[in-house]
Amino acid sequence: MSKITLTTMVMIQCPASGQVLVQNRLRSSFTGLSFPGGHVEPGESLHDCAVREVAEETGLAVRDLQFCGFKHECWRESDDAECRYFVFFYKTSAFSGTLMDTDEGQHFWSGLDELLLRKAEFTPFFEDYIPMFDGTHSEAFCTYSKPGDYDARELKYF
Repeated sequence: MSKITLTTMVMIQCPASGQVLVQNRLRSSFTGLSFPGGHVEPGESLHDCAVREVAEETGLAVRDLQFCGFKHECWRESDDAECRYFVFFYKTSAFSGTLMDTDEGQHFWSGLDELLLRKAEFTPFFEDYIPMFDGTHSEAFCTYSKPGDYDARELKYF
């Protein structure tokens, strides 16, 4: 039996500056720098989740989302229970509204090169997600030999 978790993440790029919107997550178990996103609710499409999460976390209304691929992680909790965690990636440069900080986190615009210099501040696995937005991959797959043992993992891009 598999336990499946579905999430989304959106890279928002400013069309004028080329900078991306970064969220400093404050409230979840995954604190640190990331892009906006979150868990898919029952009966909700992946696209609608991405739009909703961005609005809730940033105040921005995004549109024209481009699907960039997904990452799934797999580990065994027991002999008869497997866990899979999916992150579906989108990007856009079409948005409106007023950017605001929320109880989810604080936001700022950054060049992607500058953001990559701050890896020590990333949420867990955010570094794995960034290559998914450049169009060279459609899938990333990660397995863990033991639950929670992030050092003993295998990550492949396709």
